[in-house]
Amino acid sequence: MFNVEEVAKKARYASYSLAVCSADTKNKMLECIAKELVANADGIIEANKLDVEALDESAKVFKDRLMLNESRIAKMAEGLYEIIKLEDPVGEVTASWKMYNGIEMRKTRSPLGVIGVIYEARPNVTIDVAGLCVKSGNAVILRGGKEAINSNRALYNVIKNALESNGFDPDIVGFIDDTSRESSKQMLSLDRYVDVIIPRGGDGLKKFVLSNATMPVIASAGGNCHIYIEKSADINMAREILENAKMSRPTVCNACEQLLIDSGIVEKLPYLVEPLIKGGCKIKGDKVAAAILNVEETVEEDYYEEHLDYYLTVKTVNSHGEAIDWINEHGTKHSEAIVTKDTDIADEFTRKVDAGAVYVNASTRFTDGFEFGFGAEIGISTQKLHARGPLGLKQLTSEKYVAIGTGQVRK
Repeated sequence: MFNVEEVAKKARYASYSLAVCSADTKNKMLECIAKELVANADGIIEANKLDVEALDESAKVFKDRLMLNESRIAKMAEGLYEIIKLEDPVGEVTASWKMYNGIEMRKTRSPLGVIGVIYEARPNVTIDVAGLCVKSGNAVILRGGKEAINSNRALYNVIKNALESNGFDPDIVGFIDDTSRESSKQMLSLDRYVDVIIPRGGDGLKKFVLSNATMPVIASAGGNCHIYIEKSADINMAREILENAKMSRPTVCNACEQLLIDSGIVEKLPYLVEPLIKGGCKIKGDKVAAAILNVEETVEEDYYEEHLDYYLTVKTVNSHGEAIDWINEHGTKHSEAIVTKDTDIADEFTRKVDAGAVYVNASTRFTDGFEFGFGAEIGISTQKLHARGPLGLKQLTSEKYVAIGTGQVRK
């Protein structure tokens, strides 16, 4: 059986030296990984083809997430260069003051330590996560899903070879080359070496991790995202936003899954969903919406589902208050949007909706570390502690107190 504990132990020891590396040193690590990525694109693509060809017929909807090509590999490298440009958060003094006894207190950012990431069929996560962890001074242990094992292995070997050949410790990035559930369970039991676990995948993965982890978990799970079209909305704007949020990449967690429409403008529904229907999107609706669109009627379970496909559920509501309550009941606290001209309603929506990202007159598809200016992201946190929304560099640090004294003792 693959020795998960040995990987974790090596990452723990490597994390101590990484934590004190300068920004320049960490940037050099990322630069050599980026160069190695581009240089080995052909080999990565060949490994990726094995995964794509082995994809189960029932999972073909995930092909877009899984597939790598020269353009996507170049984008991974670009993401690393974007991280290089970002300011290093480690060592930042976020607050300072002098105590009554003359001790100087400084609140400073420091790495979390060793981060374990369990993720599913998105091989780009391997590079995004490694880059963010290295820049924020954290060692990382990567455990990808079986659907992308060949791709992830190839990408990890690029990271390892790039670090090793340039004189850096390769153990700062560990890889669990075993996709069995047992390896995940073992990783989740190693709180002696792993400081925090981040799951990236569906609700099943999130529940599995939360049920088995002996260390803190930053829940980064799926997105049952809503767009609410309020009665004052610019209908043309709403149509464009809905089309983008649903159709641009339906298999990602920031895609719109549920449409809420005010009953006062429900007659606009056929116009709003016309581009979706033309694009092959299946639509189901409540009694009112189903009758207007001549589609199948929904059941309650549909409204809790992250469809991850060309599939949209429609619900009519009688007020913005009803829409807010509906979202808070059925959403996954990921990304929610309102389209409206009423600034008071928009303000109430942003304050009351319980989600990591709330949009006014914009697509939910922007919930992404790259789009937010983080260079990349390690996940989208759908919880409230210790970070929320896209997890960038600062969110991968904690704060410690440094006390500078001149011999003070407490009496």
